[in-house]
Order: sequence, then structure tokens, then C-alpha cells
Amino acid sequence: MSESGTDTIVREEIEFREELRFEDGDHERFSHYVPKDKLTEALVMGTPVIALCGKVWVPSRNPDKFPVCPMCKEVFESLPPQ
Repeated sequence: MSESGTDTIVREEIEFREELRFEDGDHERFSHYVPKDKLTEALVMGTPVIALCGKVWVPSRNPDKFPVCPMCKEVFESLPPQ
């Protein structure tokens, strides 16, 4: 560690950035809930959708290969029955 304390600041910034990258990537590890009509449109047209948890993306992978997003599931379960 240098006398100016610069090394400590650099380490803290690097740790903070790594945490952000990890959190930002969490949505990529889950399948998300999206209204069926919006999902169909997105798959055909390539348009982005917004999941119940707020994630915005263009669906392109098989959702059966991933666990359900806990935030989407929580929001879905809190909705009134249709």
C-alpha cells in the first residue's frame, strides 16, 4: 500500500465494479415472465419485451433451460387471478 492510500481506493473501485457486473448479469441466469401476446410478437418481430421484474430484452433462448426469475414469480403470484 502506498503512503497516499491510492492502492486502497483502486481496490475498492474494482470490487465495486465487479459487484455491479455480477448484479447486472443476474437477469441472464433466469427465465422471465412476460405477457404471452408480447412474447409472441417479440419472437416474430425481434422487438424487446419487459418482464414483470423490469428486465428489458429481446427473447431468443429456450426458457425451459433456466430457473424462473424469483422477482417475476413474486410479482406474478401477487397479481389477482384472471
